[in-house]
Amino acid sequence: QGQLVASGGGLVQPGGSLRLSCAASGFTFSRYWMYWVRQAPGKEFEWVSEINVGSTETTYPDSVKGRFTVSRDNAKNMLYLQMNNLKSDDTAVYYCSRDRKGTSRGQGTQVTVSS
Repeated sequence: QGQLVASGGGLVQPGGSLRLSCAASGFTFSRYWMYWVRQAPGKEFEWVSEINVGSTETTYPDSVKGRFTVSRDNAKNMLYLQMNNLKSDDTAVYYCSRDRKGTSRGQGTQVTVSS
């Protein structure tokens, strides 16, 4: 089934930046489109980025477009999410996943944006 472990979260002030990482194992990472999803307290999962296998296509929802950048390193089985100009609405647990709905997500990392 494979394993996905996200890391790099933390507490950051509004306007700050964080870089999340996701380590993939147990499956052929380079063959999958990959996604970042998040879940804020009391809310449903929200897709926040996707990237194709060759890193030539990336897509974001309007809520994060221009602030978040997804990337991957297939040689290292790693997925990344650079988050800039963070807002309080970005507070959530962030997960990497092999699907947009997050059903194949792994262990998440908490991001808290607060002054």
